[in-house]
Amino acid sequence: MNIRQIRNATLVIQYADRKFLIDPFLAEKGTFPPFPNTPNQELSNPLVSLPTSIEEIIQVDAVFVTHLHLDHFDDTAKSVLPKEIKIYAQNEKDAEAIKKEGFYNVEALTNGASIGSICITRTNGKHGTGEIGMRMGEVCGVVFKHPNEKTLYIAGDTIWCSDVQDAIKTHTPEVIVVNGGAAQFLQGDPIIMTKEDIYETYMHAQHSTIIVSHMESVNHCLLTRKELKAFIAEKELSGNILVPDDGQTYLF
Repeated sequence: MNIRQIRNATLVIQYADRKFLIDPFLAEKGTFPPFPNTPNQELSNPLVSLPTSIEEIIQVDAVFVTHLHLDHFDDTAKSVLPKEIKIYAQNEKDAEAIKKEGFYNVEALTNGASIGSICITRTNGKHGTGEIGMRMGEVCGVVFKHPNEKTLYIAGDTIWCSDVQDAIKTHTPEVIVVNGGAAQFLQGDPIIMTKEDIYETYMHAQHSTIIVSHMESVNHCLLTRKELKAFIAEKELSGNILVPDDGQTYLF
């Protein structure tokens, strides 16, 4: 297994001789205005450039879109991805929306999927709490299993919650990717994981290596890599919880 952090929640994963693109956010730096009703309104999204060419990023066997928010499936991705590429969406509603963009090889992960000998399972999550969490809508994570690979759990845009705990208990993943950054609006609680959420994930999966994605790429993410690394070092977990730079790759 080879996991490359691209930018934000965008990953390229090589798993059991297949190559997958997760949550493609491919626009040039500063293309979009800041998200409304959030801090740092002087910053345009994405905050940083891609670490490699789009042409290299999209050379994959399939794409997974955990939900349809702009920073997980943007107009650039819709434009540059081949219309015939296999795309997996979290549910039928998202699959239909992606088909309306001209893609015709789209499958909902409602009941999971198989890619060769790879077993794919959809997991649930909570993209925030209360009214804001409801407005953020449904999201998913994805578990990859194969006899010759470690089990991989990509949690997606979720806070620490019973859904994440259940996924860890059910699938016992050896590698977990969580979306950190503690993104939030001017009101309410964070809508993705804080450093405390990441620590809680580790405490329920101490057998796992945790990779923290979704850092320092959009204006409403308030947790920096520096702060998170310092927190992890204080807990003496720098070998267990990894915080990749954009473009960095891990091999398992």
